[in-house]
This record gives sequence, structure tokens and C-alpha cells, in this order.
Amino acid sequence: MVERCQLKVYGLKNRCHPEIYPLVLTSKTQEIFNCRIDEDVTDEQPYKLIRKEDIFADFENRAAVSDFYPVKKIIQEYPGDELLLVYDKDFKYGLNFYFIGTEEGKENYLNPPEVPEEQEEYKEHIPEDIHIYKPPISKPWVSLGSEKEIEEESVKESTKEITYMISRKRSEFGAPVKFSDQNASSVKDAYIECTAYPDKKFTLKQLERDVGMQVVPKIKDTSTQTRWTYPKNATTQYYPREFSEEEKDALGQSKTLTEFLNNVSISVEIALQQNEIMNTFINDWKSLAEEEGTFGDKTDTHLKEYQSFTYMHNLTEKMITCVSWHPIIYGLIAVSVAVRLSFEERVQFSGKLLLQPSLILFWSFSDPIQPQLMLESPDDIFCFQFCPSDPNIIAGGCINGQIVMWDITAHADRIENIKAGGSRSKNVTLKPMFLLEPETNTEAMYIRHCAVSSIENGHRKVITDIHWLPDTFEINRLGSVFENRSGISCQLVTCSADCTICFWDIRPQKALTPQPPPEKKKEESIEVPFDVPSTFLHLNLSWKPLSKIRLSKGETALDHCPTKLSLSEDSLLYKAQGEVIYTDWKMEKDPETGRFMTKKPLSLYTVHDGGVHTIQRSPFYKDIILTVGGWNVAIWKEGIMTGPLLQSSCAPKRYTSGHWSLTRPGVFYIGREDGYIDIWDLLEKTHEPVQSQNICITMITYIKPWTFSAKQQFIAIADYYGTLHILEIPWTLSRPSTNEVSRISYYFEREVKHLEYVEQRKKIREEEKKEMEMEKKKVETYQKSKEQLEAKLKMDYESYLELEKDILINLGLIKVEETMSNKEMI
Repeated sequence: MVERCQLKVYGLKNRCHPEIYPLVLTSKTQEIFNCRIDEDVTDEQPYKLIRKEDIFADFENRAAVSDFYPVKKIIQEYPGDELLLVYDKDFKYGLNFYFIGTEEGKENYLNPPEVPEEQEEYKEHIPEDIHIYKPPISKPWVSLGSEKEIEEESVKESTKEITYMISRKRSEFGAPVKFSDQNASSVKDAYIECTAYPDKKFTLKQLERDVGMQVVPKIKDTSTQTRWTYPKNATTQYYPREFSEEEKDALGQSKTLTEFLNNVSISVEIALQQNEIMNTFINDWKSLAEEEGTFGDKTDTHLKEYQSFTYMHNLTEKMITCVSWHPIIYGLIAVSVAVRLSFEERVQFSGKLLLQPSLILFWSFSDPIQPQLMLESPDDIFCFQFCPSDPNIIAGGCINGQIVMWDITAHADRIENIKAGGSRSKNVTLKPMFLLEPETNTEAMYIRHCAVSSIENGHRKVITDIHWLPDTFEINRLGSVFENRSGISCQLVTCSADCTICFWDIRPQKALTPQPPPEKKKEESIEVPFDVPSTFLHLNLSWKPLSKIRLSKGETALDHCPTKLSLSEDSLLYKAQGEVIYTDWKMEKDPETGRFMTKKPLSLYTVHDGGVHTIQRSPFYKDIILTVGGWNVAIWKEGIMTGPLLQSSCAPKRYTSGHWSLTRPGVFYIGREDGYIDIWDLLEKTHEPVQSQNICITMITYIKPWTFSAKQQFIAIADYYGTLHILEIPWTLSRPSTNEVSRISYYFEREVKHLEYVEQRKKIREEEKKEMEMEKKKVETYQKSKEQLEAKLKMDYESYLELEKDILINLGLIKVEETMSNKEMI
């Protein structure tokens, strides 16, 4: 990919001067060959002679990364030992340098032919773009093989010539000759017929045949004549017909007319009311029509590749963990990279990993090979964000649980626009806008961090997300929100895999202990390296969180493990492993212990069937939230506790990232583990994506769109192999349709009503179920009471018989033997 990008930039050849080859030499190449601009090459001496041996040595050291690699073949075929490299200050040939590929051109440049004074005066009045005619100079002919082509194309006789010999006597020479007519048939051997016959011994081969064909369409001349009549003005006057008085009286007394009016009066009144309520003359087709900008062919709906970035100097395989566009500088994007190793592999190779720097790379559209800035970190960065108040301040979260702060204010003056770039208006397409001035020290590209949080008092595991609080409010240690009067963002919120959410304040805390004497303080001060700014020196290695929230489930000893955050001014929405939790960060006092404890989550939903990677609020509706995790996508509305407004079905591959569109409220992008990106458009389909496009061959790790202008938008897509793909968003996916905001809002309101209806139906079903259970219990109770009554009656009857027997025995009416015999008979 690097070689292809170089050919796009360098593979140019001037048509007017074929011996001139333009080149772009970076600051590192200029330093290697001692051709630094304004130092080694100037306006007075804009050229430099470079030995071929030095260029070949550069090929061996840097291979395809060398700036001379695209013209390697031309350099190898160059007959001389030194090449002439010229500084193109005015970008006459498109780039900042060019070299001359022939000895003759080099001699003409170093020793230009002398021009007479008269021609010198005339040359001042000739524009630069007009070339002076030079008569051709005769030179000896050099054979380049053209005579062989001429010989092959020439026509040669292929048949042998036939020779005839005619003789006569010498005495007949000069004798008179007499001619006369004679019948050929009357004289023998006077007429011989030569008929054609095939000769098997002779064949003529057709070696080549030129045939020309021309397709001519059939032409048909037709004509029509419309009969034209002479126009004339005409008028017509008519008078209304009216009934006479007798006819009016007869119709007024007519029963048929009265019945007709009574029958149609109701329908006429209804029609008149409908005409008042609804405009019957409205054009329905005009309401359904869209603007022409929303229509296009199939190719207009796909993302088009614009640029790609890969850091070629990584000694270990790394992936991109976070992407962020610079808030002010257009065409500048920052990415954080981390080693693609599991926890066990990190422990095994911990010694080797300490030797490799953990970086945040700044890429520019003007240089796809070399990053412009590199921020060093004590460990791999998994999330970072620019400060909204000051883009030169950057905060990042490490895999070891520490927060790292950078201040690139000292390097802001090195960031400037390219001089020969033309207009910088946003109405045109994007051009290179970021370039670093040449530096003698290559290590200046690395920028060290200003401060690191305390590892004992911070997070215990990897920081999964980080956000700056808005400059409109801030919180205290108890989580209470109050106004930020300074108007500067000075607080952070982070979440980690250790089941905690921490709030941090970058301002220095007021000291509660008396200050030490100046002499003692001077002795205890630590020397700060000269290349590290002292912006956050008060936080280094002693920074503690302002407030810490532990997310306990309550019913079990386990805690929630947050992965992503979405903030509002009074609540916190975060994602655990497959769960969506809505809670308030303000701490409340426990009535039993008297300690301030974190509130229990207001709601908990288990929707996703895997780890959640994205939680983001819509840029158009602050209460609409997108969540991506596992194999599905969900859209939520803040305040609706019954469930998501939209929940997709399981995708063929696991989802890994997602992001809302910045200009269309109904469009969002979802990345998959197989390198495809799903594009959803809620105006067209709500149950599946409208299209899927392959971006890379591995897992997509991060998605970040960016709006350059009203006519041009880009989307940055990072993959598992460490490549950052920049794609241009087509017109149909970037420009909203008519009333799209209101239509999508109506869709969300309709889904809210649907959820309310489903919830009401659930309550009704539960009540019906309770009533059915009550009726069932009544029936069972009735059946049970009936059986008990029968058993009681039977027992009463048996006791009655026993009492009757005893009475009869006592009266002597029966004997005991008879009762026994009766029992035996029974």
C-alpha cells in the first residue's frame, strides 16, 4: 500500500521536458543527502549533485520507504556517477524537487549556452510559457532496428520468372512481311484453346490481407406538415334560462323535488364539511417527491476510498484502539495503537514490551507514510480525547489503569498550511493542509507526557472509556452538579474493567497543610526534563480521583463492569457486558451506616448477547441513544424504562463498533468482525441494513466520521491490523432528505407509543391471569368443600346407625348375637 501511494505522488513525468522527474523529499531525506531547503539549497544555488552510490545505500537501508524508490530504475540506467537534484521553489513541475535524468540535460543546466545581447534584450519581453524556436541540428543516423521493420513490410516477388527464347533464320532478317486474314478453324493447328485447370503442384498461400469496414446506420428522411389555420378573435354571449313564476310555484309544491332534496342534503353537507377540513386540490405527488440530489445510480451509495495510513516502523503487530479527528486542524487525525496480545501473552512478553514505546500517532493527508507527531505513553492507550476548551490538551487511558496527560502547545507553531496550496475555502474539495517544518533532530517528533495519575489510587484495570465534562457544569466530591463559571473544561470521567467510574479534576488542589520553607522546598523539588512542559506538573504521580463510583448489583457479591459511557448533566448511562444501565452519579447517605454510597441503578436491561463496544447519543436528538454489542444493535430513548425502541435481529457476524451519521438523523454505521460495515437508514428499512460494504479483511475496531464541508464528508475506519482507512461518504448518505428530522422523530414517537401499548397489554394480561387463577382457586375450593360435606354426612349417618343399635340393644328389642350375625352376613 505504501508503494502504491508513493507512485501516486511521485510517478509523474513532465511532457515538455521528458528528462525531468519531479520528486517529494521529506525532511529526513533532505537531512541524509544534505539538501535541506533554505540551508543547503537556496535561491542563489538551487541545485545539488548527489552520487549514485549514496542513493543505492539509501535503497539498502530504507528500501521502499526511500523517496528515490519510485525512480529506482531510471537512476540505475543513468550513465553518469552524479545526479543533478534541483530545488523547485515555485512548484513549476508540481513537487518541491526534481532531478535531471540525462547527462546532456545536466550539462545544459549547469553550463547554459551563451545568448547574444540582442537576444537577451528580446528574451526579457518573452513570457516564460512561450518557447523560443531552435532550428534542428543534423546528427549522424543511429540504427535502432527500424530497417528490419521496413524490410519485413516491403513487397517481394514470391514466384519464379518464366523465360521464353524465340529464334529464326538469319536470311529472314529484313525480309518484307505480309499480313492477311485467315479462318482459324479451317487451318490445322491454327487455333489452340487454353482452358483453366487446377495445378496440384502449385499452391498460393495468403499471408496477409487488409480489410476495412465501416458501419453506417440506415438513414430515413421523413417529413410532416401540420395544417395551420388563420387565427381569429371570437366572442360568445349567453343568457341564463330562468323558470317562470308558474313553473317556480309548481316546483315548490312538487313532492318529488322535496324528497330528492331531503335525500341528498345530508351527503352534500358532509361533502362541504370535508372540503372545509381538507384541501381537495392539493398535489399529492408533489408531497411525495424528493429533491433531485437524493437520486443517483448504485455507485453513489457506496463509500469511496480516499486515503489509508499504516505505520511501517512497528516492530510488533499492533491494532488501532481509538480514533479522533483534530477539532481545529482539518486533515489531521490521531490514533492510538496497542499490541495484539492477550493477558497471558502480555505477561509472558512483558520484558520485550517495555522496550517498545506506546504511542498516539498523528496522521496528515499530506503525508501517508510518516506520522507528523507521536505522543509517548507509559503503557498502551485504549482511549483518549481532545479537551473541548483547548485542543492542545489531550487525556488518555492506559491498559494499566493510569490516566496520561499531554500538552502539545509548544509544537503548535510547527503546524502550518502548505504554502503552495491555493485557497483554503471549505467550498472546495480537501487538499493537504498540514505539514511540519524540517527539523535537524528526528527525536523531536516524539512528545513525552506531562503527567500520569497515581497507580495506587486510580483504576486497577484497563480504562475502557474517557470523556471530558462540558464547560458548562462541574461536580464536587459528593456528585452534586453546579455551574462552571470559568467556562473551561477541567474535569474528566473514566470507566474501567475494575467495576468503577471515576471523576478527575486537573486543577491543583488547595493544600491543607502549611507550606514548607522555601529552602526545604527547593531541596525536595524534582528536576523536570527540558522537553516536558510544566502544565500538569502538580498532578504527576500524585493525581487522585475526585469521586469514585462502584457499580454494585446489590443482590449478589458481583459488580457491573462498565465498558462505555454516555453523559447527561444529572445522570449516567453506561454499558456493562451485554447490559444497559441507567443511574444517577450523585451519592446518597446510607441511613444505617451514615456513609455516602452510590445510588442503585434506576434501570437495568439485558439486550445484547455479547460485550458492548459503542454507546452514543444522537447528534440530532439528545435523548436518543445507540448501543452496539454482541450480534445486535439497539436504539433507546432516555426516560423510557420499558425497553429499547429498536432492537435488531442477530447479525451473521459479531458487531465491533458503531457511530451515528453527523448530517442524517436516520443513518448510522456499524462495523463487523469480518471487515464489513453495515449502513442503516431508518427511512428505508428498520429491520435490516440498507447495504453492506467490505472495507478490509480483518475486524473493524473503530469508526469515526468527520465533516469537512457541506459538500464533502469523510469516515475513518480502523482495523485490527493497524491500518486506518479514510473513505469519502457519498452524496446520498451525507445530505438529508426533505423533513428527515421530523420524520425520524415521528418514527421514534410511534415506537414509544407501541412500547406503551405493549406494556399496557402486559398489565392487562397479568390481571387476566390473576383473575383466572382466582376463579380456578374458587372452583377447587368448591369441589373440595363438596367432598368434605359428603364425607361429613357419611360419618354422621354411620354415627346415627351406631346410636340406633345401642338404643335397640338397651331396649331389648334385639340381641347382641343377632347384630353379630348381621355383621357376618354383611
